[in-house]
Amino acid sequence: MADDKKQEETINQIKQQIDLLLNDNSVPRNVKNALDEAKKALTQNSVSYSEKSSTATYKLDEISNDINLTPYARTMIWNILGLLESIKD
Repeated sequence: MADDKKQEETINQIKQQIDLLLNDNSVPRNVKNALDEAKKALTQNSVSYSEKSSTATYKLDEISNDINLTPYARTMIWNILGLLESIKD
């Protein structure tokens, strides 16, 4: 049960970081779309933590090397990807 609470805290932290990027005017629209899809994947109730993490990781990995990203946004995405890797069932 403690692990579930830790997983939820990590997911909430990730969602907060995604929200920061979604509200950043310097982030391109295609990146915001991928961020939004990743956030939706993390809020699904019917799937396991590892499935949520895998889906979100896939979405973010696609855009992590977008040439239009600012260094700040790229670093935030890499940090989010690191947090996602820590989520397990």
